[in-house]
Amino acid sequence: MVSSTSKVSDKPIADVTQEEVDQLAQRLEQDEYTTAFEGLRDWHRLRSVAFQRPELVESYLHLLDMEAFDEA
Repeated sequence: MVSSTSKVSDKPIADVTQEEVDQLAQRLEQDEYTTAFEGLRDWHRLRSVAFQRPELVESYLHLLDMEAFDEA
C-alpha cells in the first residue's frame, strides 16, 4: 500500500521540488491508497502545483484530466 504522507503536502508550492512532484505522481499512478481521501489529497496537491508551477507537472497532466476551456 502507498502512503500519501509526504513533505510535499506540508510545504509551500513555491518550495516543492521536481523530485517531490515525481513521487506524488508515482503514488497517483500506482493508485494503492488505503482510503479514497488519501488519493484525493494527492490529486488536489498535484493540481495546485500545476496551476502555480506548471513546469513541474508537464509530464503528469494525464493524471489531472485537465482540459482547456473558455470562460468568456
